[in-house]
Parts: sequence; structure tokens; C-alpha cells
Amino acid sequence: MPRPRLARRLLTWTLALLLLALATPALAVDLVVTPNGWANLEGQAYRCALGRAGIKAGKREGDGATPAGTFPLRRVLYRPDKFPHPPANGLPVSPIAPDDGWCDEAFHPQYNRPVKLPFAASHEELWRADTLYDLIVVVGYNDDPVVPGQGSAIFLHIARPGYAPTAGCLAFSREDLLEIVGELGEGSRVVVLDDR
Repeated sequence: MPRPRLARRLLTWTLALLLLALATPALAVDLVVTPNGWANLEGQAYRCALGRAGIKAGKREGDGATPAGTFPLRRVLYRPDKFPHPPANGLPVSPIAPDDGWCDEAFHPQYNRPVKLPFAASHEELWRADTLYDLIVVVGYNDDPVVPGQGSAIFLHIARPGYAPTAGCLAFSREDLLEIVGELGEGSRVVVLDDR
């Protein structure tokens, strides 16, 4: 009888489609950030902290501004002691270790690159005593190519209490950042609008 054979084929096709759906990475999405400290992703609004100098098109190292423009989101970094399981998303994900840093010395060959500590030049420590860098999304700003002095270590990260200004990054509540990370896929970008 053909019925058992047809049932097996339907079951096989259904399982194949289910596996394909589970294996499909998240789609590329744009996180759009406005100068009033709000971000929008797929119709969902999120409060965010901006740089202490606001949004600026001509960002420079140490100016405290969040760079204006459209930038790719490169990868997710997380503290494995704070997140026992890597946050699920469609970007590359790596754990942070206590010896991880990020060079912010404008004329150093490793400028705006991850480095291992101890590191003699000026740098940020990624394994921090506070919670700000427990979860990081690396923004593809000034990294292809790197221009000395144009700004470094621009991340999406966890906000300070009360959404206090950042040194140039975009910061979200822990819950909101986790939700945002879960929506990101290959080709996702952050679009930072400048009202000037």
C-alpha cells in the first residue's frame, strides 16, 4: 500500500523543513539609534545611553561622542562567568577572558584592535569590575581600515544605572541588550542618526 510510504515521505519532508528552519541564521537587521537616546529594531523601541558629547559625524579619539553613520555589527563578546551559555544569535560569539583588552592608543599598530594584557600602550580592559562589558557587540567603526585618532572601542554594551552617558558607545539595559543580540544576524548594522 502506498499510504505508509507517503506518510514516511511527509514526515521526512516535515523534519527536513524543521531542521532547515532551526539552522537558518537570524536575518540581517538594522538597529536605528536617534539623538534623543532611543533605538528601534524591527519596530521595538529600546532606551539607550549615548556618548557624553552626543552624536558626531567627525568623531575623534577621546572626544566622548558616539559616531554618526551606518556601521556593521561584527561579533558578540560575553563574560562566561556572567552568562554560562553563549547568547544565541547569528553573529560570531566569543567569551571574554581576564586578559582581554582593546587598544585605544591612537598611533599604536594595534589601535582599535583587541589585545592581550598586560599591554604597555593605552587600552581598555574588557573584563571589568562593573557590569558594563559583561555583554558586548563590537561595532565595525574605524576598523576597515583603521585610521589613527578617529576613535576606537565603539561597542553596544550594558548601561550604567540611570543610562548615564558613555565615552562614545551605545549602552542598553541588560535585558534589552540580550533581546537585541538575539535578533542580530550576519549583515546586521547599527544606524546612528545625527540631527545636525
